Amino acid sequence: MRGEGAMAAAMEARRAGCVVITDDEQGYDLDLFCIPKHYSNDLERVFIPHGLIMDRTERLAKEIMKAMGDHHIVALCVLKGGYKFFADLLDYIKALNRNSDQSIPMTVDFIRLKSYCNDQSTGDIKVIGGDDLSTLTGKNVLIVEDIIDTGKTMQTLLNMLQEYKPNMVKVVSLLVKRTPRSVGYRPDFVGFEVPDKFVVGYALDYNEYFRDLNHICVISEKGKEKYKA
Repeated sequence: MRGEGAMAAAMEARRAGCVVITDDEQGYDLDLFCIPKHYSNDLERVFIPHGLIMDRTERLAKEIMKAMGDHHIVALCVLKGGYKFFADLLDYIKALNRNSDQSIPMTVDFIRLKSYCNDQSTGDIKVIGGDDLSTLTGKNVLIVEDIIDTGKTMQTLLNMLQEYKPNMVKVVSLLVKRTPRSVGYRPDFVGFEVPDKFVVGYALDYNEYFRDLNHICVISEKGKEKYKA
């Protein structure tokens, strides 16, 4: 049965174009990893270890270069949760620029959105920071996001960007959540497809906490209560 489950997961991953983490995935015991002591009682399990995140990010960099490598790219980081993934992804793209025949110029920009209170997306998307988006007119834009939950936030941002008439817009997200609340949006590049659990770490937060955690973990009910806004 375990072999059949692994085969089904592999087939699903090929269909989805990413690493699919199944609903019955239990993750890893916290004691097997280096976890900051101040979070030791606030997490259930390690869901995606840091090393796996980095390896998948390197692969995404190669896929992005293949798809967008003939164009100057403006990499647009969605703050705050996307900053760690953004930095690591750009490091891999810069390494490809240095070490392969194909290289592209890249500039960076930032935007900050807010749609969460505690562990729920409010559906009310607020732009609370960022530069003048008119600078993206006529540009090839790569939006770098940490997680797609319902997809409403990204759809709102994409509609907003279209007002400035960029030449091309692609979206890469480290995580996409399988949730019945989804509006059906799926980004161009995906790192991992994950179950409908609230995850933190690797710059993903719960009310600004857990950004300083290297691994992606599932927060416990105790942790939610402790850091509740």
